[in-house]
Amino acid sequence: MATVCVEVLVDSPAPQVWEAIADVGAVHRRLLPGRVADARIEGDVRILTMPDGAEVRELILAVDHTIRRMAYTVTGGQRLPLTYHHAAFQVFDEGDRSRVVWTTDVLPHELAGVVRGRVERGIVEIRDVLEGAATGGRAL
Repeated sequence: MATVCVEVLVDSPAPQVWEAIADVGAVHRRLLPGRVADARIEGDVRILTMPDGAEVRELILAVDHTIRRMAYTVTGGQRLPLTYHHAAFQVFDEGDRSRVVWTTDVLPHELAGVVRGRVERGIVEIRDVLEGAATGGRAL
């Protein structure tokens, strides 16, 4: 299994960043507006609607407030031919800032580079949204 791990420093305190990440039903408003058009929760499943109407289903595996970690696995609607996709976000306190780590495990191994590119772009978008909210931009 290939692992992709990226991290970013966010100019917002960890409790504020964690609150946004832990709000799994609001990813379209709080983390990736524009990339995700809508999100809804059905039990432990999050259904993301993309701007083109496509849906991605994710099973939310954990939202651990103690260690500020949220984990999920994609169960349907994925656009890449992955046979396995598991990911987790974790937020670490860095004083006035936060460090967000996004770890993704995927199969087949050969698609790790494609996944890395998407995750690297995504974490920068998330950082920009979180920092915009902290400076009076979009709401967390």
